[in-house]
Amino acid sequence: MHLRAATRVIVGLAAIGLLASGCQKYKDQIASQKDEIEKLRLNVAGLTDDKGNLEGKVAGLEADKKALEEKLQELEARIESLMGYVAELEANLEKLGGDKAAMSQKFQESLAEQQRLIEEMKKKQAQAQARLDTLKGLLGKFKSLIAGGKLNVRIRDGKLMLELPSAVLFESGKYEVSEDGLTTLGAVAKVLSQIKDREFQVAGHTDDVPVTTKALEDNWNLSALRAVAVVRALQQMGVNPKNLSASGYSEYSPTVPNDSKEHKASNRRIEIILMPNLNELPDLTELEKEIK
Repeated sequence: MHLRAATRVIVGLAAIGLLASGCQKYKDQIASQKDEIEKLRLNVAGLTDDKGNLEGKVAGLEADKKALEEKLQELEARIESLMGYVAELEANLEKLGGDKAAMSQKFQESLAEQQRLIEEMKKKQAQAQARLDTLKGLLGKFKSLIAGGKLNVRIRDGKLMLELPSAVLFESGKYEVSEDGLTTLGAVAKVLSQIKDREFQVAGHTDDVPVTTKALEDNWNLSALRAVAVVRALQQMGVNPKNLSASGYSEYSPTVPNDSKEHKASNRRIEIILMPNLNELPDLTELEKEIK
C-alpha cells in the first residue's frame, strides 16, 4: 500500500510539473502574440498616418495641377494674342513695303530736323539771355530814378517799359516838357544813348477826362503831342533819332480803371518801350510763303 501511494504521489507530481510547464509555455506564446499584435497595431497607426500624409500630398498636387492648368490656359491665350500682334506687325511691314532704305532715309532726315530745331532753340535761348542781361543792366542804371518816384519799370506783353508819370514831365493840360521833366529825361537819355542796337517807342497816354483847351482837339491830340515832345527832347539829349518813334494812345490803354483821382493820375503817363530786335521776333518765313 505504501508503494502504490508513493507511486501515485510521484505520478501526480510529474503531472503537475508537466501541467505547469505547459502553462508557462502557453503564457509565453500569449505574451509573444501580444507583442506581435502591438507591433501590428503600431504599424497600422503608422500606415494610417502615411495614408493621411499621402492623401494631403495628393490634394496639394491636385491643386497645383489645377493652378498649372489655369496658368497654361493663360499662357496659351497670351501666345494667341502675341501671334495676332506678330501677324499685325507683319501686315504693317508688308504695307510699308519693307523698304528699310527709305525708312532709314526718313529717320536721318527727321534726326537732322531735330538737330536743327535744337540748334535754333539754343540760339534763341542765348538771345533771350543776352536780352535779359541787357534789361537787368538797364534796371541797375535807373535805380536812382525809380527810388525817387520819377520812373517805374514794367514788363508788359514781353516788353520792358520805362513809365514816367505825366506830372513829372508836363504841367496839367500842357504838352511842352517842363524844366523838371527835362532833368528827368536827361538822366533817361544818358542811359538810352548807350544802347546802339535797340529801338525805343515813346507812347503817350491820358485819362478819360476830356481836354478843355482850344489848342487841343481831344485826348488823342494831347497824347500824341506829348509823345512827340519827349522824342524831340531825347534826340536833343543824344539818343539816335533813328532809334526813336512816337505814338499816342489817348485814354484807350489804361493800366487801371479811371475810377479815382489816384487811378486817373496813374493812367496819365509816358511809356518808353524797348522794342525787340529783329532776331528776337518769331520766324514768319512759313507764314510769308502762305501769303505769297
